[in-house]
Amino acid sequence: TGKVLPVGGIKEKIMAARRAGITTVVLPAANERDFGEIPEYLKEGLTVHYAEEYEQVYKVAFAEE
Repeated sequence: TGKVLPVGGIKEKIMAARRAGITTVVLPAANERDFGEIPEYLKEGLTVHYAEEYEQVYKVAFAEE
């Protein structure tokens, strides 16, 4: 259907992304509140995009803006 569904373990996923040197992440829109609860020091230097549909993920992944 193209819908982006919520996932669990957002804090752990963000920590893993930082360790891997990733600076841009795409999260499900339904997880925006979960990201807001993460400490600021983990959010530093990250660009976060929220997606409800796959098309939004595609645009970020392939830099179509």
